Amino acid sequence: MKFGIIMFPGSNCDRDVAWVTQGLLGQPTRMVWHQEEDISDLDVIIIPGGFSYGDYLRCGAIARFSPVMKATIAHAEKGKLVLGICNGFQILTEIGLLPGVLVRNQKLNFICNQVPVKIENYDTPWTSAYTKGEVISLPIAHGEGHYYADADTLKDLENNRQILFRYCTENGEISPEANPNGSLNNIAGICNRQGNVLGMMPHPERASDPMLGNTDGMKLFKGLLMATIGI
Repeated sequence: MKFGIIMFPGSNCDRDVAWVTQGLLGQPTRMVWHQEEDISDLDVIIIPGGFSYGDYLRCGAIARFSPVMKATIAHAEKGKLVLGICNGFQILTEIGLLPGVLVRNQKLNFICNQVPVKIENYDTPWTSAYTKGEVISLPIAHGEGHYYADADTLKDLENNRQILFRYCTENGEISPEANPNGSLNNIAGICNRQGNVLGMMPHPERASDPMLGNTDGMKLFKGLLMATIGI
């Protein structure tokens, strides 16, 4: 499986992701500059975290116009896999591959922490290595991670089991107290209806290397390989 990691001016988590896909998993990985238009050689596109274009206007608002985004939309429409992490999630909502929007955190502060996250749907390529209801610990680092959508969109996300990750307590309770940024329905990550596009605010790549003392995020990448190519 060949991974492509998109780099924008201001991206700062691209090498972290490459260390997981290429360094730890041994999978072919190509760094993709945002001005590229041909990504047909890639199986999985990852839009990493960071501050694309310095987050001017709003997060992801300028990145959406990069040439590679048109190619990413076509990639997703073919049923190929797309993962957006943190700023990548914000960009996916800007280009319309995922519904809703990410706005300023409820308390208007930047949050950098390790938080419990509950697996709500394990029946996707992204979550196949997890179990339903499993509680994992993942890092977050964002100022605009508050997921917002209208009532109809939220209802569709719930009914179609598109909410894959929710912020929770260490015991798995979904509560306002366990919500670090005010996201509606405690949403930490969602997929599109087809399940091939995932956006999430927590950073699984920062919880993948045993040297960091937490490998809860590695299950996402290993599960993806197992579900798609049987590794």
